[in-house]
Amino acid sequence: MIRVALPAPLRALAGLTGETAVAVAAPVTLEAVLEAVEAAHPMLRGTIRDPATGARRALVRFFAAGADFSHASPRALMPASVAAGREPLLIVGAIAGG
Repeated sequence: MIRVALPAPLRALAGLTGETAVAVAAPVTLEAVLEAVEAAHPMLRGTIRDPATGARRALVRFFAAGADFSHASPRALMPASVAAGREPLLIVGAIAGG
């Protein structure tokens, strides 16, 4: 199982109190994890990625094993520690403003 940590507004929307875990078949890519999260929590469709293009929303960032995957290819392989469930994929809402 792949562990995924969501920001508080998305956890509330999905009715979660903590991390979620999703099953993803190998190879474990960023795209496969996001698709599994959206399948498990349909109310999140369109909040993390644009539903028409699949592109990451502007104020959403992805981190895994200490690395920023925000601009990585959707087909980027997740680090072994994430694929094994030892560490979560972090989906973070960026902070903007002035």
